[in-house]
Amino acid sequence: MLEKFKTYKVSKKSLLQFKKKGMSDESLKAIESLEEQLFNSAETFLTTLQSKGNLAEIDQHQDYILQKTKKYFRLDPWITHKGTREWIEALLFALVVAVVIRTFLFAPFKVPSGSMLPTIFIGDHLFATRFSYGLPIPFTDTKINPQPIQRGDIVIFPSTQDPDIDYIKRVVALGGEKIMIENDQVYIDGKPLQEPYAFFDPTQRSTWKKASTAFDQSSIFHTRNYGPEIVPEGHLFVMGDNRYNSYDSRFWGFVDAKTVAGKAGMIYWSHDPREGLFGGYNLQRMFHFFHAE
Repeated sequence: MLEKFKTYKVSKKSLLQFKKKGMSDESLKAIESLEEQLFNSAETFLTTLQSKGNLAEIDQHQDYILQKTKKYFRLDPWITHKGTREWIEALLFALVVAVVIRTFLFAPFKVPSGSMLPTIFIGDHLFATRFSYGLPIPFTDTKINPQPIQRGDIVIFPSTQDPDIDYIKRVVALGGEKIMIENDQVYIDGKPLQEPYAFFDPTQRSTWKKASTAFDQSSIFHTRNYGPEIVPEGHLFVMGDNRYNSYDSRFWGFVDAKTVAGKAGMIYWSHDPREGLFGGYNLQRMFHFFHAE
């Protein structure tokens, strides 16, 4: 199928390669005479080249010559101006590289809320490593060399209620484990979990109490107490580090591990949008790397 998009053209780069190969000046001159001419087939290219002289050396190296002048999907037939064509080719190459990086390696995310305070600030911009749990195959849930998600990992995943919204939370319990929360203390399979990252804002707790008393008696209960529940296999129980201000698995349930898009890797920029254009920059947070705890 790709054969119809294959063309041959001598460029300055290929001429340098032929020269390094040690080809004679006579052969180089013949090849150079075809520079920037486009040929749609190997036969036409070689016939034209051989017509420049009876050069046994060209016949001897014809496979190498074809290899270095061959290319797929050239823009020459549609864009004749060389400068414009080279600019567009560079732009397309950069776009392809960006797509590959975003799909397989790193994806940028902006944190809009304070559910992960004090670990992650409002306005933190971070890269998620897509390859941490295996190299994803586009348009599938399959990953090459899959790696298990660990407790303590900070993961990015689509909302279970709106897939167009991404959440960032910390993994607290894994598939098959029994989780229970009692007065803010997390228990995994009956054993207390040590969580040095967990933040319990007393001011926020007071706000929750007032709100729950006036409107919803279950709110404060679900914030400080949960379960016991068994996490289904292949799923995760996640929470924000800011325990009194996080909408997470305590409210909407478990996360399918297959939907995890990546693991929080590094903060590359931080600006609190509430501070406006001239304030709220946290440059000291740049290049901060996350580690499982």
